[in-house]
Amino acid sequence: MTDNPVAQVNTLVFDIFGTVLDLGGSLSEPAGRFLAERGSIVTADRFWDDWRGRQRIEQYQDNLYMLGHSGYLETCRRSFVYCLRLHGVEFDDADVNRFMAVYEDLRPFDDAVQGLRKLVDNRKFGLVVLSNGEQSYLERMAANNVGIPFDDVISVEKAGAFKPHPAVYRTAARILGKAPGEIMMISSHSFDVTGARASGFRAGYVNRYKLPNEVSAYLPDFEVADFHELVDLLISTSKLGTSAS
Repeated sequence: MTDNPVAQVNTLVFDIFGTVLDLGGSLSEPAGRFLAERGSIVTADRFWDDWRGRQRIEQYQDNLYMLGHSGYLETCRRSFVYCLRLHGVEFDDADVNRFMAVYEDLRPFDDAVQGLRKLVDNRKFGLVVLSNGEQSYLERMAANNVGIPFDDVISVEKAGAFKPHPAVYRTAARILGKAPGEIMMISSHSFDVTGARASGFRAGYVNRYKLPNEVSAYLPDFEVADFHELVDLLISTSKLGTSAS
């Protein structure tokens, strides 16, 4: 069926941070403790909203400045420092360095782990990480924090840019030896979905944050609320057209 977006797909590439790993649930509480210990009245939720938004700006700036991939953890650290200054919180570099250890304790969303396990058992698709993290860091997260036997782990380091730079998706296709239309990006971030679609990938939007799509011609092939819906849709839809195995 030509109108079946999954018909030619044999590989699923997954964003990790915010899609599989629960950044807000893992980081807002320790950030709140950090603030309280320094006498700040800023709430953890407010700080997290500012911090997460600033992370994206830091990564986009790297792309615009053509600085290459300066490191996911480095952009998270820089954005943390920026938001501490934004809210008038006193700190020193040693404080920040100690705090950044929380990035080793990121917890996955339950639905993501359950859904990924079903996809592993289903065996219809290759499962690959494609994320902004450093290669060694992503490998640790996939093995220790997610616990899923992905077929490959690809860092945007290999493209020298952060998502949604087109080099990220083109580099992944080259590494995997796939045509873009054989690959489907799975992400909870609309900019990631749009970047993948603009580069010829198929894409599924796991809209766990209930946010709108980008105002763009490059929209997801489908939108679901969580990985339970995602897996049900992928398995049922793959049976309608050409087998993806």
